[in-house]
Amino acid sequence: MIVLVINAGSSSVKYQVFNAVEEKVLAKGVVERIGMSGAILTHRPTGGKEVRLSGEILDHKMAIEYVVSILLSKNHGVIKDKSEIDAVGHRVVHGGEAFSKSVLITEEVMAEIRACIDYAPLHNPPNLKGINAAKTLLPEVPQVAVFDTAFHQSMPAHAYLYGLPYTLYKRHGIRRYGFHGTSHRYVSERAAELLQQPVDSLRMITAHLGNGASVAAVHGGKSVDTSMGFTPLEGLLMGTRCGDMDPAIILQIMHKEELTLNDANTLLNKHSGLQGVSGLSSDMREIEEEYDESKRAKLAHDIFTYRLKKYIGAYAAAMGGLDVLVFTGGIGENSPMVREHATKGLEFMGIQVDTELNEGTSKNERLISSGDSVAKVYVIPTNEELVIARDTKRIVDEIKS
Repeated sequence: MIVLVINAGSSSVKYQVFNAVEEKVLAKGVVERIGMSGAILTHRPTGGKEVRLSGEILDHKMAIEYVVSILLSKNHGVIKDKSEIDAVGHRVVHGGEAFSKSVLITEEVMAEIRACIDYAPLHNPPNLKGINAAKTLLPEVPQVAVFDTAFHQSMPAHAYLYGLPYTLYKRHGIRRYGFHGTSHRYVSERAAELLQQPVDSLRMITAHLGNGASVAAVHGGKSVDTSMGFTPLEGLLMGTRCGDMDPAIILQIMHKEELTLNDANTLLNKHSGLQGVSGLSSDMREIEEEYDESKRAKLAHDIFTYRLKKYIGAYAAAMGGLDVLVFTGGIGENSPMVREHATKGLEFMGIQVDTELNEGTSKNERLISSGDSVAKVYVIPTNEELVIARDTKRIVDEIKS
């Protein structure tokens, strides 16, 4: 079964093509600058050379036309006819309370995704554009939606509700939704496989650390709490997002600085986090390069790892203990310093990271805890696209059976 996985952003379309039976990537790529001058498609067939094509790509439909065309290309393609595409899996950021798992896309599903635009105004509209474009170009091909929020729908009410009037939850859906769910799900299931233990027997904390960062408490294979909330702004300090703070702060800043709602939103999401504290960069690599030279770079790094450590302790307490801690995402996979600082002092919880294993340069999944560590600590590269391909295959197989 050939599955095309699509992740449509506001001005980009990322894609991967899978042989879903063998779980092999046949090709991957991205279309960037959709609707702008200098639009470009970068295509990487597995085992082949990277190809870059520029052109006038006005909208998402045209972008996916480009993708299908290069997949059929004699020199760079991986299929001979578009009829070989058996299914399309779409990343959809927000499914609200309507979806606790991946689903076949129908008109009813499309209506629910549109209803969630208020919750994810920057993400769900381009996700819908990607779905509509794929449906137009591949009208007979089953389309599947895989939601970032779905994995966290198993959270209990005491974890997802805020201390606000309950009527605001009922009227406007104000609650914790959580994000990065596909990543948290993948690495938690993969950690159980590496341990050769049933996922439903384990208490795990999964840390997806990138420019956007979140932590999840996964008990028995189900998310029971997560650090991102109603939006991806809550929780850890991030590249440009502030993370947890007293909500009255923004009211004070808006008053003192005479900010509009749009100004305040930009401040919290685009000019805060590592960038705002350090005054240097939102990139952890650059922060770490200046750690010993810049007090503010050190401060930004220390805030990041301190908050991460607090969440690890809190979630272990929430689950009554910890069996596995997993680091993933660009920072989680590639920063020994972040992993070291975030786990230092947690020996009382049974977490002991082996310095040599932690400093290793391997990019593969690996155990980094010492033999004396009660909790196993893993670095596992995430693979959200594979989860989307797997779910798409499963749903299409169920339709056919």
